[in-house]
Amino acid sequence: MASGELVSAEGQEGGLSRATEEGIRAVLDGRAGGRARFLLFVGPAVTASIAYMDPGNFATNIQAGARYGYSLLWVVLAANLTAMLFQALSARLGIVTGKNLAEHFRDALPRRWRFAAWGVSEVAAMATDLAEFLGGAIGLSLLAGIPLMAGMAITAVATYGILLLENRGFRPLEIAIGAMVGTIGLCYAAELLIAPVAWGAAARGLVTPRIPDAEALTIAVGIIGATVMPHALFLHSGLTQGRGAPRNEADRRLLVRFSDREVMVALALAGLVNIAMVIMAASAFHAGHSEIAEIGEAYKTLTPLLGPAAGAAFLVSLIASGLSSSVVGTLAGQMVMQGFTGWRIPLLVRRLVTMAPAFAVVAAGVDPTRALVLSQVVLSLALPVPMIGLVLFTGRRSVMGAFANGPWTKAAATAGAAVVLALNVVLLAQALGVPVPGLGD
Repeated sequence: MASGELVSAEGQEGGLSRATEEGIRAVLDGRAGGRARFLLFVGPAVTASIAYMDPGNFATNIQAGARYGYSLLWVVLAANLTAMLFQALSARLGIVTGKNLAEHFRDALPRRWRFAAWGVSEVAAMATDLAEFLGGAIGLSLLAGIPLMAGMAITAVATYGILLLENRGFRPLEIAIGAMVGTIGLCYAAELLIAPVAWGAAARGLVTPRIPDAEALTIAVGIIGATVMPHALFLHSGLTQGRGAPRNEADRRLLVRFSDREVMVALALAGLVNIAMVIMAASAFHAGHSEIAEIGEAYKTLTPLLGPAAGAAFLVSLIASGLSSSVVGTLAGQMVMQGFTGWRIPLLVRRLVTMAPAFAVVAAGVDPTRALVLSQVVLSLALPVPMIGLVLFTGRRSVMGAFANGPWTKAAATAGAAVVLALNVVLLAQALGVPVPGLGD
């Protein structure tokens, strides 16, 4: 498979090894069983889950924990449950129809609207990569004591090297992404062992919905607005399309069942990492450093407070997050272009195009943290496209047949989309300085 092909615009399978394909086929035919069979289906949700542990989440969660302690943990939990639902719907769309979300837009929209939706989605892919690429570069810069531009150059080479694993099929790339997800998880497990956590207060924060003040509401909006990511919704449907080559409804039903399980496990891990980020920030910063709001500032304060091991774990997790999420962002951007237009470009070209804004921002002297905030504004503008598309396409029997959303799933998806989109409007208004009744001083 040539570099940059990924999943074809016609929905063909994207590069699993013959052994993996034969193993999946044996499970679908009832010729193989056992608990290990689940591992054959693992990959798409783990890959998509990195979007929920990207550098943007680091910044938002650090701010929430530092300023409000454990009070906003329930927001992280609620946002993660919403993400589970929409990622499951995205995966189901690819499994049942053999087409990804972008291809459904291509088929359903008139040419003018299709290219408008593609343009919005492309800008979102670049904004996503800006945040993720900068996050990895900031981590390398802090860890190695090198200039940010040098960190960006190393990040560029490293991410492209990881992307080249795609030449050998999706499985090596999925394993690499999974290893980095595991690294992030282990780093935050270590952070929780080091930090002086008030576990009782943390437990109450998870199950007690409350917003201490207007500023906390703004931060809560930011947490939710940065959780359901446009590129992850597009990507997940593409990673599952044609996977296992289902031949009938029974095959699809079994694939959907395994996919739902993987989504629950992968997004639960991502949720735990986000919860751990807030808990770490709350335990380390809330008592005496509640003004902490930036990633670099958090690292410089964390090391003297909890020791060099805590600081090192923080930076390693940030670097793993930046590298893996930047890789996934590039894959998603490639898939969006192929789905909407049928065009394919070499992956190196795609990588260079999506890196260009990050280098331009830093070269122009723009504050990296400010750039991260602006990238979230762009994502807020783009989010309605995939969310509304998923609600509509997965709810239609003409598209999904017997797998169309039932009344309860349809109601939950509609409500989730309405809440997330409304909060993104608030986030966008706040970022642009537009007064919002009930928020601010």
